[in-house]
Amino acid sequence: MNAPLNRRKRVLLLSAYDAVSHRYWADSVIRHVETVEWTQLRLPARHFRWRVRGNPLTWLLKERETLSQSYDVVLVTSMVDLATLIGLFPSLGQAHKIIYFHENQFAYPVSEAQHSSVEGRMVNLYSALAADTVIFNTAYNRDSFVDGARAFLKRMPENVPAVKPLEALRQRARILPVPIMPLDGGYHGQRHPRRILWNHRWEYDKNPEDFFEVLFELSGQGVAFELAVVGQRFRHVPPIFAEAEQRLASHITAWGPLPEGHYQAELDKAGIVVSTTWHEFQGLAIMEAAQRGARPLVPDRLCFPALYPKAYRYDGTRGGLYDQLYRWLTTPTDQPEPLNTAQWEWPAWQAAYSSLLEEDAFE
Repeated sequence: MNAPLNRRKRVLLLSAYDAVSHRYWADSVIRHVETVEWTQLRLPARHFRWRVRGNPLTWLLKERETLSQSYDVVLVTSMVDLATLIGLFPSLGQAHKIIYFHENQFAYPVSEAQHSSVEGRMVNLYSALAADTVIFNTAYNRDSFVDGARAFLKRMPENVPAVKPLEALRQRARILPVPIMPLDGGYHGQRHPRRILWNHRWEYDKNPEDFFEVLFELSGQGVAFELAVVGQRFRHVPPIFAEAEQRLASHITAWGPLPEGHYQAELDKAGIVVSTTWHEFQGLAIMEAAQRGARPLVPDRLCFPALYPKAYRYDGTRGGLYDQLYRWLTTPTDQPEPLNTAQWEWPAWQAAYSSLLEEDAFE
């Protein structure tokens, strides 16, 4: 649908599971692309399986008038069941449909307490196939989606010929990261080169066991360090956190979620920010800490090799993490220089996002 030249293009943004990273992306895109007319619908990040499968019905019953209007672009996040929405609101099918993948359900690890479910994966797949433009935040996200979908479909009862369409999707997909906001006046406060920061979600997929087991060993060896454990905490927290709070009490300077201003202050004071995660599609928490001067130390897997030079990576094992932290803590002068994060910030990507919504979609 082509917009008349004398009006701004109308963009409908849909976020079906408005978790922290999804909300951050949506808010910052709206803030930085001001030359279109925005309409947005979002659903809270709770009741995951229902939200993923039920978002078209929720919006049908609550937002029929909004969804029945005419738009030039429909921009959706990966949890939106785009294919079903197009069926319920055929006018949306006339718009240019863009799906943005912060993550994909084919690459999520499943804990022993969880049961693998096909709902999220099928919604991801149908929506990607229904979209005109498919965007991933990293090449790792794209490749794990395509490879994961192929492996998933091989296990299904029918041998559907999915290789060609999935490979075609890989070729036509675009990579646009979630940009981070530039610092306002730089970072402040006194940085502590031996202060280690954990600023991730307190969940099993972030692999806190490896992180804390290495710190237990360093502490037992008498290595001096400080520890700030912040980030988002949920109702069910892996038991290792309670154990670590006791065993590492003498090292702890901050523990638990913090208000935004206090959280940013902790980033300013950290010398090292560590990831041990089993799953990461981009890693905004690490990026924001690195932007403020903390030396990132990330595993040599997932999205990290494409984002971080070798000096900031370890081999992904507990032993490798121990060795690198031991060197950085006992000889802080061996730590690499702060990472230049300008390539991750909004000024580097604003033109690409504007072009996506204003021009490329209407060729």
